Amino acid sequence: MNLAEKQVELTAQLAALINGQNRLALLVERAKKLPPLTPELRVEQNLIPGCLAKLWFASRICDGRCFFACDSDSLVVKAIAGLLCDFYSGHAPAEILAHSPDFLAPLGITQHLTPNRRNALAKVWERIRRFAAERRGPA
Repeated sequence: MNLAEKQVELTAQLAALINGQNRLALLVERAKKLPPLTPELRVEQNLIPGCLAKLWFASRICDGRCFFACDSDSLVVKAIAGLLCDFYSGHAPAEILAHSPDFLAPLGITQHLTPNRRNALAKVWERIRRFAAERRGPA
């Protein structure tokens, strides 16, 4: 499934819920099921700076596809970061770079986040984008 198809599916799932708070609650429930990062990945160099909660972000490439994982000491932060990690994992760098997460704003998820958590979301997207850009190769 490409990112455009994933976007349609995710948008339909989230839009079926009554409001942004319910959507965020669904993401938190999903985050509870995400495996924690291993101790080797929960290191200082993987911390996202500027977040009140600790947020670790790890990335790797395998067979030309990017994979992302995160963990946090805050379930809400893990939920929003995990949404982006899950959404973009398994896709080629060029496809990631061509598909911003702007489609999430109209779903009302970000409006229920504190400014600091919105900032964490932006920083995770920036890490994903930068990782993909570094692995895309010559344009």
